[in-house]
Amino acid sequence: MAFTIPTAEQLALYLGLEEIDGSRAGLMIQTAIQLCQTIVKPLPEGAEAVVLSVAGRAYVNPQQVSYETIGPMSVQRPQGSGGLYLAKGDKAALKSLAGRGGAFTIDPTPADATPVPTYPYDDDGAEFTDWEPGWGYY
Repeated sequence: MAFTIPTAEQLALYLGLEEIDGSRAGLMIQTAIQLCQTIVKPLPEGAEAVVLSVAGRAYVNPQQVSYETIGPMSVQRPQGSGGLYLAKGDKAALKSLAGRGGAFTIDPTPADATPVPTYPYDDDGAEFTDWEPGWGYY
């Protein structure tokens, strides 16, 4: 299964909203997809969650307001809780969904390597014994 573009209705459900401005939600989703594609392209299956998270942040708090007072009510939001951006966790999730970003191992051993020792031999095929002074051998 491939990545499917989330809908405005899915964004409303994600945010817990009864009503949503469809055109604004669509813009947020499309812009979030473009932003996510700067990290991984094409977007992998499961990236819908990241797209909804990014679009949801921007939909709820587009101006990145951190403190707001209306009459006797005041609200303080965490720094960086609005606007359209990818958080560090969003980037890591996208890379993980695409199969990148994890630990890996590179084997530097050549394909034709054998378990035979590689110490030097003399021209006659015998083990090399002409040690130079200072090599640590007597």
